[in-house]
Amino acid sequence: MAPTGRPSALAEHAFSPHDAVMGAAVRHLGRRRFLTVTAAAAALAFTTNLPARGAVAAPERAARISKDPFTLGVASGDPLPDSVLLWTRLAPEPFLEDGGMGTERVTVEWEVALDEYFAGVLFRGTADAHAEYNHSVHVDVKGLTPGTVYYYRFRAGTWLSPAGRTRTAPAAGSAASSLKLAAVACQAYMDGYYTVLRHVAQDDVDVVFHLGDYLYEYAVDPAGGERRYTDVTLPDVFNRETTTLADYRLRYSLYKTDEDLRAAHARHPFVVAWDDHETENNYAGSIPENDIPPSEFLLRRAAAYRAYWENQPLRAAQLPQGPDARLYRRLQWGTLAQFDILDTRQYRSDQAYDDRPHAPGAESDDPARTITGTAQEQWLLDGWKGSTALWNVMPQQVCFSQRKFDVTADAALSMDAWDGYRASRDRVVAGAKAAGVDNWLILTGDVHVGYALDVKEDFDDPASATVGTEVTCTSVASGRDGVEKPANWDLYMRANPHMKFYNGKRGYVRAELDRRATHLDFRTVSAISAPGAPVTTAASFVTEAGEPGLKPA
Repeated sequence: MAPTGRPSALAEHAFSPHDAVMGAAVRHLGRRRFLTVTAAAAALAFTTNLPARGAVAAPERAARISKDPFTLGVASGDPLPDSVLLWTRLAPEPFLEDGGMGTERVTVEWEVALDEYFAGVLFRGTADAHAEYNHSVHVDVKGLTPGTVYYYRFRAGTWLSPAGRTRTAPAAGSAASSLKLAAVACQAYMDGYYTVLRHVAQDDVDVVFHLGDYLYEYAVDPAGGERRYTDVTLPDVFNRETTTLADYRLRYSLYKTDEDLRAAHARHPFVVAWDDHETENNYAGSIPENDIPPSEFLLRRAAAYRAYWENQPLRAAQLPQGPDARLYRRLQWGTLAQFDILDTRQYRSDQAYDDRPHAPGAESDDPARTITGTAQEQWLLDGWKGSTALWNVMPQQVCFSQRKFDVTADAALSMDAWDGYRASRDRVVAGAKAAGVDNWLILTGDVHVGYALDVKEDFDDPASATVGTEVTCTSVASGRDGVEKPANWDLYMRANPHMKFYNGKRGYVRAELDRRATHLDFRTVSAISAPGAPVTTAASFVTEAGEPGLKPA
């Protein structure tokens, strides 16, 4: 039997480096607009992450749950050769702050089988769903067989969850022959339906990488924005920006009530990483977009990070400590692929030039500036030095390659992307070259369009060596329906000769890696303003092992 998952055991961590700052902020906040006294006290309690007093009391009898508590579905994530993280959250009333679960602890049963009918259960156990973790359940099931598909489910009292399907990674050091993945990002609920995720659920992929903006902090009106509901009215609690822990938790409840999102999670294991909107647009480290003291923003970041962990299939190593969480991590797919999942938001220097599009200059090119932070950068470079994988894949958030907005010599660049941190990018490119990374694939979200880009040793010299490939996966919903050929298409293609493809529709990237090449498909849908649009392949490319650069497939 696999070990029982108990959230209270997740609290054995060191204190956050921001604890003292958060404590001071809580003591001086009083009853500020966005943070009640209760929420402030809860934020300060994040420094320990321990369940509140009384959480070790006898659990609530699960039979008292009178409505289906599995309204938010099930999920799995971060597959290892012998382990997968399983997730669910009990919420019979998902639009209430406590999910309709009250404050008591509930024991949840879980099962893992090789067949979808659970004729022969191989692993089973129990996990405690604590109110302090919003009755979320994270079970790290160990002892699994490498390279195997499994089915899993949960039980609370008489209620049985939907079955989920997941898989383990191949054995460490094994010569895995292929891997199929989907890359998705940016799913603003109010911008349209999650038709893209329905197609991801139906696709034959091994794993899904979610590259950020799983959640948006912006208000969602009673009609669901561009969804224009006529048969349902959303509660007013969603019609405001998220700032408190209760706000973020409720917003995840809204997003996860979407049946297409639940279907994608139930069908495939996810590997998730955040960008900005899970907390606040374009924040940089501890510096907010809005004009409030960083100490106060850290309280909001703590709430956002806590809710993110509670609602994602993440292990104990990613449990936030106050406003800090170690989200960057490394996964392997035998010797075929190494995945270095980055966090380009939590540790970055503030954006240069007030975060306005700007030509490169002394401020943006300061070598002391970083988008990853020193520790993460060194972790990445050290990981490449030790890599034995054929493909080194870097899932991350913002556009890595240079992206000029005009053809002029002093063309503006995005100060929020790696273009605003060129010294950081130069160090990473140099590190990849020094480590002998021959097959470097960068997966990117954020920009709400699909790009295929050759990563150049010197982006200002089109004749310089190509050192890798970057694909941006467009968005699930953000940007509404979009257009196939945006108005600036011709300008961008002329200004950036390393850009081989540009498409503005909603969709995802499907990548198939094998020992000879990586095949890349840009999958798009015609519209998300109404559900049910079919999916098509807008373009396909190949990058061959040992020959960096994109070729039409």
